[in-house]
Amino acid sequence: MDTEQTHPLKVPRAMQQPVTLNAGQAEAFASTFERLAAAVDTVVLGKPEVVRLALTAMFAEGHILLEDVPGTGKTTLARTIASAVSGQWRRIQFTPDLLPSDVSGVTIFNQASGGFEFHPGPVFANIVIADEINRASPKTQSALLEVMEEGRVTVDGHPHAVPSPFVVVATQNPVEMDGTYRLPEAQLDRFLVKLSVGYPVEAAEIEVLRGTHQRSPESIPAVVDTDTVAQMAELAKYVYIADPLYAYLVQLANATRTHPQVAVGVSPRGLIALTRAAAVFALSQGRTYIIPEDVKALAEPVFSHRIQLAPDAAMRGATGAGVVADVFESVPVPLPASAA
Repeated sequence: MDTEQTHPLKVPRAMQQPVTLNAGQAEAFASTFERLAAAVDTVVLGKPEVVRLALTAMFAEGHILLEDVPGTGKTTLARTIASAVSGQWRRIQFTPDLLPSDVSGVTIFNQASGGFEFHPGPVFANIVIADEINRASPKTQSALLEVMEEGRVTVDGHPHAVPSPFVVVATQNPVEMDGTYRLPEAQLDRFLVKLSVGYPVEAAEIEVLRGTHQRSPESIPAVVDTDTVAQMAELAKYVYIADPLYAYLVQLANATRTHPQVAVGVSPRGLIALTRAAAVFALSQGRTYIIPEDVKALAEPVFSHRIQLAPDAAMRGATGAGVVADVFESVPVPLPASAA
């Protein structure tokens, strides 16, 4: 029997477009997603929403930017996700003296063979943790641009593909800005979501104190392997989206572009990112189709860091999240449509 036809998380290659997902595939996706989230929750206490948003970005084949004050668990979240996925992961500590070749790799002359050999950098992994990314120079930050978008790096004119799946989980500290370099808008747009872990609630913080010596990212067993992650990401490409929802998504993006407090609104890339993330979110709920609530749940983490505020609005305290909230109030929700 062809196992490719029977695996609940796999899309058979023989099937032609359009592929219609069934309830069994959605249930298998949701079950695996919840097992993975539950494993991460045992280390990252009291932050189930942040955990699920981060996993949604991973299965949407997007990159994650974690921004928060020191000590709130940004790196712990990234390391725990890496441990829960049985794949190769690397951590890069970004510092002002870090060079682009320290990230992507370097070509070295081998005297024994008489030729040049490429020595891959830490970016060649399934999950790359870029810790305190805003502490590296813009030149080093730009070393991530190509690989985040294309899944490859070019060294000395030769392209080198990174493993698949490939996810960058970057952290940055919004305080103590001395000696840091703000991420350029072009690089911010490469991150599918921007998340803030935040301080834990009192009960969770007490548990953190009680179990500090017991809970660590490396203490949890792997829940899924990279093949399963790739299969789940493939399934999300076939989630059904009704035509009124396509129009709704475009109207939301257009509303950010014409908002009086905004200088530059959401780009088409940002709109595609929201669509991909909403598809994963729908599957994580056991559905094979997107509903407006999926879009609303993901719009702020996907859109807010892509919105460039007008200078006067920023000085008055306006935020990207506030603009997203205004947009949802101004754009009417489409009437329910059949998911057939």
